[in-house]
Amino acid sequence: MARNEQLVRQHKLLQILEANRFGRTLDELREAVVTELGLGTLHERSVRRDLEALQAAGIDIEMQESQRGRIWKFGPRGRAAVKVAASATELIALSLSRDLLYPLAGTPFWQGIESFWNKLQEELPPAVRKHYQEYRQTLYVRGMPAKSYQKQQGILGTLHRAILEHRIVDIEYQPPGKDVQKRTIEPYAVVFYNNSLYILAAASEIPEGQERIRHLKLDRFLKAVALDQWFQLPPDFNLEEHLGQGTGIFSGGKPRDFKIRITARGARWVAEDPWHPEQTIDQQADGSILLTVKAAHELEIIPRVLSLGTEAELLAPEVCRKMIAGVLRQAANQYGPAS
Repeated sequence: MARNEQLVRQHKLLQILEANRFGRTLDELREAVVTELGLGTLHERSVRRDLEALQAAGIDIEMQESQRGRIWKFGPRGRAAVKVAASATELIALSLSRDLLYPLAGTPFWQGIESFWNKLQEELPPAVRKHYQEYRQTLYVRGMPAKSYQKQQGILGTLHRAILEHRIVDIEYQPPGKDVQKRTIEPYAVVFYNNSLYILAAASEIPEGQERIRHLKLDRFLKAVALDQWFQLPPDFNLEEHLGQGTGIFSGGKPRDFKIRITARGARWVAEDPWHPEQTIDQQADGSILLTVKAAHELEIIPRVLSLGTEAELLAPEVCRKMIAGVLRQAANQYGPAS
C-alpha cells in the first residue's frame, strides 16, 4: 500500500462532495472513489474513516438522513469556505499568472486554475471588475508558445495519480530522432520548466546506489500504464535541492563548475538575466567578468554561451570547450559560399 493512499482518497472525496451539492451515500462515495482512482477494492469502513478524518481536520462535512438513506455532504461552512474576495490589483496579478501558465491548458492543473478564476470573477463587485478590465488593456503577456497538453491529458492524469500513490508506471517514450522506447519508471514529481512539463522519475532498471533520476519531457510520452506495484521515495531525496543543482532541466551526473569569460558588453546581459541563483562573478579590471556556474549537463550551458556569440568564451571544463569548438567549425563550413 502506498504511504499516502489515505491522503489521495481524502482529496478525491472532497472533489466528489464538491461536485454533488445534494450529497452521496457511503456506498456511492465508495464506488466513485474506486472508479475515479482505479482501485481494485475499497471497504466502506475505509471511506467512513476518511470522512471522519476530514471532519476532525475542521472541514464542514455533515451526515444527514434522506429518502435514499444516510448521505454525506458539505455543510454551510464547507460551501462558504470557497468564497474569496479580491481587490483589482490582486485580480490583475492573478490574471497575469494565469497567462503565464497557459501552456498547462488541457491538464488537470489548468482545469483547477480556470475553475478558481471563474468562481472569483462571479464574486467580484461590478466596480472592481470594471477597474480590472480597463487596466488589463494596458498590460500584456507575450512570448508564450502556442502549446497545449490536451492530447496528453490522459497520460498526465495517470502519471499524476501514480505520483500521489507512489505507483510504478510502464511507459512508451520517444526521444527526438530515436525509436520508441519501453521503460519502467518510478515517478516523483511533475516539473513545469520553460513552458513545458517534465516528469521527474527514477529509472527502475538502474540499481540503487547509482544515478537513477531522469527528467522526461511529457511531449515525448506515447503511453503510460500504472502498475499494481509500489515504490518508496529515497528518504534523503529533496526535490528543491535536486532541481537547484543545475541551471536547466537536463538530468545528468553530479553538478560541475563551468567557467565562462564574458566581455564587458556581455556582462550587462548576464546582470539582467542571471544564469543561476548561486552563480559567482569575478569582476575584471577591463569590465569583463569571469562567471562560474554549476550545471549537471553541458547542454544547460553550451547553448547559452553560443547565444552570446563573441561576447562569451567557455574556459572550463576543457571537454566542453572542445565541443563548442567543434560546433563552431561545423557552422563555419555550413555557412560557406552557397552552392
